[in-house]
Amino acid sequence: MTPDTSEQARCSYASHIEHLAGVRDPRIRRAFEQVAREAFLPPPPWTVISMGHARQTREVSDIYDNVLVAIDRQRGINNGEPALHAAWIDAIKPQPGETVIHVGAGTGYYSAILSLLVQPGGRVDAFEYEADLAAEARRNLQGYSHVMVHAASAFGRVLPNADVIYVNAGVPAPDVEWLRSLNPGGRLIFPWQPHKDWGPAVLVTRQSGGFSAQPLMTVGFISCSGTKETTSVANRPTESDLGTVRSVWIKRDRAPDASSVAIYEDVWFSSERI
Repeated sequence: MTPDTSEQARCSYASHIEHLAGVRDPRIRRAFEQVAREAFLPPPPWTVISMGHARQTREVSDIYDNVLVAIDRQRGINNGEPALHAAWIDAIKPQPGETVIHVGAGTGYYSAILSLLVQPGGRVDAFEYEADLAAEARRNLQGYSHVMVHAASAFGRVLPNADVIYVNAGVPAPDVEWLRSLNPGGRLIFPWQPHKDWGPAVLVTRQSGGFSAQPLMTVGFISCSGTKETTSVANRPTESDLGTVRSVWIKRDRAPDASSVAIYEDVWFSSERI
């Protein structure tokens, strides 16, 4: 595929993803057009996965579709589904000048897309626990001077203040430090997986009176390295409970009450609005 046809494939792909995800911000389509997906993947042949079916290909055009592309099949690590990520990015609304923390950056593809959306003046701190993936992300993102790759877990550590925290690994509860690091009006999106391997994506926004929470679509992600399952059995949410969440609280700021849906070591979910 020549550079011209590669660019044409990206344009068609970006428009397709925009439509599938119902994206409202045209900047997101342009970001998907600009970032070459193949530059963040292992060498071909690639394994593309759609609807649970995997096949191998050497055709660059095959990766410009709403498909997962395997990074390491043995570890279950993929370059994630583009329409899902486009919908998440549209939900968190990254703006020029903002700071993004990307948790579970993999080889950097979505870090690159996020970085374009916070320019001019913004930056991305990309955290990747797996040392080999972090090294690959650092190489892939060399041309992105406003992206810093950290070969470390972003769970259980004090983080820089951020406007957006974008989590690409499943957690039984959000890390309390993610909430603390959010600037006023800051947004956190993460896969809440109180039941193994699945649960809702949750959009959290720091309001003046606390943290509002909005469950989005059901997703399944590999687990975030360094997490701890500390839910009380008595407070483990049922499937029907998951959709009732409207806020999340730091326990030191407010003790759990009758509105609690799930209680964890440092945080708890409530059905009560802010």
